Amino acid sequence: MCTNIAMSTALAGSGKGPQGWYPVVKAVVSYDHPFHAPLDHAINIDFVDGANGLNGRASVELTIEGARQLAQTILEAVEQAEQLHPQV
Repeated sequence: MCTNIAMSTALAGSGKGPQGWYPVVKAVVSYDHPFHAPLDHAINIDFVDGANGLNGRASVELTIEGARQLAQTILEAVEQAEQLHPQV
C-alpha cells in the first residue's frame, strides 16, 4: 500500500550523477516502496535539479532507523560546523 508521505524543501548545493556534477536545488523525502532496496517501505531521499531530468537526480533509500541515524549525524555535524564558523 502506498503511503502518500512526501515532503520537499528548497536548498542549495551540488550532487553528482551519471553526467557529472550538477546543482541541487531541491530535496524530496518520502516514505514509500523503494525502487531498489530490499525493503517493503523505505525513507527515500532524492536530491534534485529539475532542469537536468534524470541526470539531475541522486537518490538514496534507507531504513527508518538508518534515516534517523543519518538525520542525527547531519545535525551533529551542523552544530560542530556552526561552532567552528558561526554564521553572521
